Amino acid sequence: MKDRYDVIVVGAGPGGSIAAKNAAEKGLDVLLIEKRQQIGDPVRCAEGVGKLTLAAHIKPDRRWISADVKGSRIYSPDGTMVEMNEVMSGDEVGYVLEHKLFDRALAQEAAKAGAEVQVKTRATGLIMEDGFVKGVHIMQHGEMFDVRSSIVIGADGVESKVGRWAGIDTTLKPNDIETCAQFLVIDETIDSDYCKFYLGSETAPAGYIWVFPKGNHMANVGIGILGSQSGDKTRAITLLQAFIAKNMPNSKVIEMVVGGVPVAGPIKQSTTNGLMLVGDAAWQSDPLTGGGIINAMDAGKIAAEVAYEAIQKGDVSEKGLANYEKRWRKTIGKEIGMSLRVKNKFIKLSNDDLNSLAHSLDGVNIDEMNVFKLLYMLFKNNQKLMWDFKDMFADMVFNSS
Repeated sequence: MKDRYDVIVVGAGPGGSIAAKNAAEKGLDVLLIEKRQQIGDPVRCAEGVGKLTLAAHIKPDRRWISADVKGSRIYSPDGTMVEMNEVMSGDEVGYVLEHKLFDRALAQEAAKAGAEVQVKTRATGLIMEDGFVKGVHIMQHGEMFDVRSSIVIGADGVESKVGRWAGIDTTLKPNDIETCAQFLVIDETIDSDYCKFYLGSETAPAGYIWVFPKGNHMANVGIGILGSQSGDKTRAITLLQAFIAKNMPNSKVIEMVVGGVPVAGPIKQSTTNGLMLVGDAAWQSDPLTGGGIINAMDAGKIAAEVAYEAIQKGDVSEKGLANYEKRWRKTIGKEIGMSLRVKNKFIKLSNDDLNSLAHSLDGVNIDEMNVFKLLYMLFKNNQKLMWDFKDMFADMVFNSS
């Protein structure tokens, strides 16, 4: 490593690698560091992404695509199934990735663009001078280095240390984080065409269980529940084991991961003097689904563009980076805010409520609807139940017009 760069990116997940790539493509001198010795390992997500939104950042490559699904199937507590096509299913359904290879491909793209990539390289603190972030204290192979930069981009995940070192509150309350567990399983009965979601207070309180096919009779089977719902009898991994024992009794578990996802809505502050946060570090995952790959990549690209503008103008202060806050909140943040409103109402629905919503769509061809027609159908058939959603529905119609 050199002792100075234009931009240091901490964390080589999708958001960090996209930020590094786009900054390097603009001619900036970029260092991308990752604390683990292998980028993309361990995998801490269901690995689902939408096709069109992914293609905006990288050309799809069959080497890191495990499955190409048709859509999703959602199961209410009584087993009623609602089927949605790929477009209606959102940004988490389309391709199921081989995330280890995908993350490495993104880091390789960053390196090809000119960024320097260093693995097994840990940020241990920030260089702070006169209220500005001026670089990163780094540990690599047991040695300590001070590496300076004009801007640091923190892409270091949930409850970001980089943000906290800079004075940004990245702490999440139990009600603002999904506690997650996921198994990679082998089972002959896995449906390779659909991503599946299972709802219900006994199945996954204030959350859901997912089954994302990965080909060759394999699937990611995982669960996310609100941290506030976790207890001795409702631990995420315990509920997941019970689901698999009941629904996939002959499956074999070959990998396991656990982790957390922020579902708090937009963070109050994602920039300060000399620093920007992207991805889970900035709470940019969807509060309803927990998905965050595309949001992180979108934010990484915005952060790179703003970094270039700020460095060209010679103003990397919080004011000079304000365009990052403005741009991501107007796009990603707007969608996150809407999802948060839905999540906060969704977690209050009883099993009977969920069953009623599913029953109202029985026999309806959802493929011929857009999201507004779908909401109208749900509201029409469940007026009492959906009354709390009326203001949100009105906002969606207004903002789309």
